[in-house]
Amino acid sequence: MQETIISVCLGVGLAASVGFRVFLPLLAMSLAAHYQIIPLNDQWAWIGGATSLIVLSVATIIEILAYYIPWFDNLLDTIAIPLAAVAGTAVMVSTVANLSPMITWALAIIAGGGTAATVKSTIGASRLASTTTTAGIANPIISTAETGTATFMAVLSVFLPLLAIIFVILLFFGLRKIYKKLFTKTT
Repeated sequence: MQETIISVCLGVGLAASVGFRVFLPLLAMSLAAHYQIIPLNDQWAWIGGATSLIVLSVATIIEILAYYIPWFDNLLDTIAIPLAAVAGTAVMVSTVANLSPMITWALAIIAGGGTAATVKSTIGASRLASTTTTAGIANPIISTAETGTATFMAVLSVFLPLLAIIFVILLFFGLRKIYKKLFTKTT
């Protein structure tokens, strides 16, 4: 039971990280699986392989750099929301242990994909607001903060998954405030 709870916390933490950067948490999971820090479901063991490490490393670097291109970052957010939902589902399903396939997939779609898509949507909206209010000048600062948060969340999830789930809850409260501030009409 304890292993299942830890695996769910790991999956949710990585899914939240996916909401900031799609490939960075996948790379963190790949590295952790490669060095046998975290176990993955047998069907997902390939993620810890050398080929996956190389592909995810290249994808992570490209994604991080792409967010520093002023007009491209907003375009990337548009396509990254569905990618984040898929990647969030994938990290959740690959890490969950000792549950039936039906429960695993339900958790993966709702908790993994839902968490990643929610974070990515809110972050995308805040970047769009930054673009309109600062003409994109603040976007590199936001991109750096997002990359840092994704890295922090991924590392925290791998090494301290129970603490990561607490951070995810706090993150949702913070994102809710940001969302309300961005989209509440003032009279």
